[in-house]
Amino acid sequence: MKTYLVGGAVRDELLNLPIKERDYVVVGGSINEMMAQNFTPVGKFFPVFLHPDTKEEYALARIERKVQGGYHGFTFDTANTVTLEQDLLRRDLTINAMAKDEKGNIIDPYGGQKDLKEKWLRHVSDAFVEDPVRVLRVARFAARFAPLGFKVAPETISLMKKMGQSGELDFLVPERVCKELLKALEEPMPVAFIQVLRQSEALKYILPEINALYGVPQDEKHHPEKDTGIHVELVLNQATRLTEDPQVRFAALLHDVGKGTTPKENWPEHPHHEQRGEEIAIGLCERLRVSNEYQALARLVVRYHGEVHRAQVSSAEDILQLFEKTDAFRRPERFAQILLACEADFKGRPGYEAKEYKQVTLLRLMFAATQDIDVPGIVKASQGQGEIIKNKIHEARLKAISAFKN
Repeated sequence: MKTYLVGGAVRDELLNLPIKERDYVVVGGSINEMMAQNFTPVGKFFPVFLHPDTKEEYALARIERKVQGGYHGFTFDTANTVTLEQDLLRRDLTINAMAKDEKGNIIDPYGGQKDLKEKWLRHVSDAFVEDPVRVLRVARFAARFAPLGFKVAPETISLMKKMGQSGELDFLVPERVCKELLKALEEPMPVAFIQVLRQSEALKYILPEINALYGVPQDEKHHPEKDTGIHVELVLNQATRLTEDPQVRFAALLHDVGKGTTPKENWPEHPHHEQRGEEIAIGLCERLRVSNEYQALARLVVRYHGEVHRAQVSSAEDILQLFEKTDAFRRPERFAQILLACEADFKGRPGYEAKEYKQVTLLRLMFAATQDIDVPGIVKASQGQGEIIKNKIHEARLKAISAFKN
C-alpha cells in the first residue's frame, strides 16, 4: 500500500503558491486496511477517508466508467490493482493530474509540469466530456490563474463546446452552477470565468441572461465600449479591484441584465431596463438557488443603480426615497455595498477607470447627515404616537439632506 500527495497541493507547490489543503491517493489499499489504521470513512460515492490525526482526505485509487448522463452517472472501481496512472488519468486538467511520493518525487504521466511552465489549462483525456462540472471547473481555474498568464488550451475549449452541443451541460444542477459561480467570484480574476464560458459557447446554457447581453449596443456617448456584454466584463473587473466582497461582485455582474431584453427598435437606448432587469435578476437567483443575501443586494443594485448615478441632480425628496427604498436606514452596511457596485458600474468604461465617482461621496455625506437627527428627542416630543414619529423623522431627514444639498 503506497500513499501519494495529489492534485492541487502538488500543482500549487510547483507554482510556489500557498497550499490550502492536501489530498492523498492510496494505491494498493483496501477499505479494511484503511479502517484497521483508524481512518474515518466519509466518501458518499467512493471510498474516501479522513486521517485519524491530520483529518486530511485519503482516497483509494479508482477508475471511473460513464454509464449515464450527468456527473453522477459513473461507476467506480477501487480494486487494489488500480494504478496511480489510472487514477490520475480520470482527473480534469493535466496540472491537477500530478502526484508526489513520500520521497518527494513528482509523478507526472500526462505533462502537467510542461503545461504549468507553458501556462496551459489542458484536459487530461477525452473522458473530460463525461463530466459537465468540468466546464465550470475549467472556467473557475481560469479565474484563479489568468493573472499568472494561464489560458485554456484550444483543444480543451473545443471539447467544452461539444459538451454543450451534446446536451451534457443540461445535466448541471442549479446548486452546482451557483457553487462554482460564487467560488469564481472570490478568485483573483472572476471575469475570466465568464469569458471562458462564452468562448466555449457554454455561457448560453449556464447563464443565458448574461450571454444575452453580448452584441447589445449602448449609447456610445456614455459607453465608449458600446457592447453591453463587454461593459459588464469591465464592471466586474472594477468591482474586483474595489472589493473582495463576492456579493458586490455578483451584483455588479447582474446590474445591467435588463438590457438583454430591450426591443431592438429602442437600441442603443434602454428605457426601463432597471425595472425589467429586477425581474430577470430575481428569476436568475431563484433558478440558481442563490442565498437571500446575494439576491437582495443584486436586486437592489439592478433596480436602483440609475437613481444612484443621478444623485447629483436629484431632489432632496428623491434622495430620501432612494434611502428608504433601499432600506438604507436599517441596513447601512448593505447600502454601502450598493454604492460599491454602482461605483464599479461608473468606472467600468474606457477612460473612466481613474475618474472620481462623485455620486458615492455625495450620497455617503448626505446619508451621514441623516444619522445626526435627534430621534430620541422626536420620540419624546411626539408622545409615542407612531404615525407622528414616522412623519417627524421623515421631515428631519429631509431637512438634513436639503441643508446639505444647499
